[in-house]
Amino acid sequence: MLNEKLHFYIDNLISERNPLFTEMESYAKEHNVPIMELAGIEMMLQVLRIHRTHKILEVGTAIGYSGLRMAEAMPNAEIITIERDVERIQVAKEFIGRSLYGEQITLIEGDALEVEDQVRVHAPYDAIFIDAAKGQYQKFFTMYEKYLSPDGMIITDNVLFKGLVAEEEIESKRTRNLVKKIDAFNHWLMDHADYDSVILPVGDGVAISKRRGERK
Repeated sequence: MLNEKLHFYIDNLISERNPLFTEMESYAKEHNVPIMELAGIEMMLQVLRIHRTHKILEVGTAIGYSGLRMAEAMPNAEIITIERDVERIQVAKEFIGRSLYGEQITLIEGDALEVEDQVRVHAPYDAIFIDAAKGQYQKFFTMYEKYLSPDGMIITDNVLFKGLVAEEEIESKRTRNLVKKIDAFNHWLMDHADYDSVILPVGDGVAISKRRGERK
């Protein structure tokens, strides 16, 4: 992970976001809502631009921050996003309604492990972005990868979990168990026969998995 000075340096190089996004960043900080770290989301947006992504499945809407950032970065993209928390759904709807990108976003309300039928309707997806319950990452991945286009990719956030995946001793049992699940997912992902994956130490750790396709 980058040290704090480099984090600060990189964040200060990033262009100012529009007022709605900075308001959302402040809201997330004030209400302890986890949103993607600034350097991490800027990296992800650049990857999606390069990939020329047109349809994205987002597992974990929260307050709609990353979905709106993706919509702004790719005006021709369609984002299907899933959220189960009732309060966050309401906040996300309010922010999306105030944005210029509402027509690009479809919000599916419910547990991501229970709304597969609604997700299937919009398939295939050029990219899937997983940023929900970290202990369920492998389930999310295996459930929705079947709806990925042949040339698609899956992006997963928080895979380094504040650097704790590299720590040998963690006092909190709950945190220790979660870290074990994230570590197990990382090993499973990197050994997956159908994907070429890389973990980047940007933000809170971002994994990018690209379908391999047929080997010649």
